[in-house]
Amino acid sequence: METVIVDYGMGNLRSVQKALERVGEPAVVSDRPDAVAGADRLIVPGVGAFGDAAKALRDHGLVEPILGLIDAGRPVLGICLGLQVLLDESEEVAEAPVDVEAIGRETLPKGLGVIPGRVVRFSTALPEQGLKVPHMGWNRAVPAGACPLFAGLPREGAYFYFAHSYYAAPRDESVVAAWTDYGGRFASAVARGNVYATQFHPEKSQQAGRTLLENFLTRT
Repeated sequence: METVIVDYGMGNLRSVQKALERVGEPAVVSDRPDAVAGADRLIVPGVGAFGDAAKALRDHGLVEPILGLIDAGRPVLGICLGLQVLLDESEEVAEAPVDVEAIGRETLPKGLGVIPGRVVRFSTALPEQGLKVPHMGWNRAVPAGACPLFAGLPREGAYFYFAHSYYAAPRDESVVAAWTDYGGRFASAVARGNVYATQFHPEKSQQAGRTLLENFLTRT
């Protein structure tokens, strides 16, 4: 079975590929729509801005192949920005939180709409709690249920590496696979059918990340 890592110009591609190689999976990195459409498993990484990522996926002709793969029931894993672009839209249009009612929802950059919800920025009040934005470093992801990605990891949660200023806010909390606390809890992983995604970087998360990637690779 072939695992493909989507190259749309905004991901830590080699880091993800090396992490998969360490667990015995020789993944292919590709920006070709036909390669994505033909994958047995797909990983969508990402680092950067939501709007740029969504535009790059569309410009590369990758949206339809990704959605087609999901509809076909093949396993898909989003990482960091690769999680966020699965949602409907993002408030990432300025350096500070935006008043959506003031600017108009129609102006927000649109994602793939796989997970209903919006990407929002951490509160500007976090510095008052001694917390910085972006949220960078190690933090604990606590499983919200029996998501197969977290099989073999502590029920009370495992530590993963984060680097982000925005996070996913799904409309339906039943898709949340793990929660993390950073001045309040946020969804650090989601799962819906054959689609899985993490806000943290499993490829940078040592043994816990390796276990999670191994679990993903067992999805059929």
